[in-house]
Amino acid sequence: MAENNVRVIYGGGSAGIMGTIADSAMEHGGSVTGIIPKLLLEWEVQHKRITELIVSDDMHIRKKTLYNLCDAAIILPGGFGTLDELFEIVTWNQLSIHYKPVFILNTDGFYTHLIMHIQKMREEEFLYDQAEKRIIVINDPVELIKYFT
Repeated sequence: MAENNVRVIYGGGSAGIMGTIADSAMEHGGSVTGIIPKLLLEWEVQHKRITELIVSDDMHIRKKTLYNLCDAAIILPGGFGTLDELFEIVTWNQLSIHYKPVFILNTDGFYTHLIMHIQKMREEEFLYDQAEKRIIVINDPVELIKYFT
């Protein structure tokens, strides 16, 4: 991403997949902005070697700031917080609050069952339109570059 001048905007932590991506982007001369809520400063060690760290008052403001600053969302393998962020940004897209692309990086089939469940929601008519209009599924991280260059 750094080699293609793509700024990383993420949750601001130094651990896990996102911490590794922030480290890599910085090591390759990229720009990284982290947004972390005050609550997580005690729970999650904030990244101290990124371009910018924004501390928000709460989780909702954190998510809103992430979405306001980004041009697209890339959903990497993660837990409940990742799913919360995915479904909120897809819902905002569906409600025309924004039109930013949402990518699911389905590395090694991590999200295959979730994707199947989303398709089931469509089949059962719980969704207004096809999820493919809202979510782009990518299986190989290299494929993402074509969307950002």
